[in-house]
Amino acid sequence: MLRIALIDVIMFALPFLIYGGYMIAAKGAAPATAWQDAPVLWLLAVGCGLLLITMATLISFSGGKPGGTYHPSSTENGVIKPGEID
Repeated sequence: MLRIALIDVIMFALPFLIYGGYMIAAKGAAPATAWQDAPVLWLLAVGCGLLLITMATLISFSGGKPGGTYHPSSTENGVIKPGEID
């Protein structure tokens, strides 16, 4: 779960990081002044778009097979057997 949360945070922040890096590298702007005229609305829109695409991809391609049967975790001989989808 932590992995998915970190991926989501990184995908949302990626446009801001790219813009900040570009402003510092190409324009030579100080980090504080790079954000004064930043297209924040566009960066937010691109960040949300990347976040939605990432979430849709993770939902589509992770997890068990569609129509599978879920078997919850159980203990066998004192050992916890994790849940699985058949």
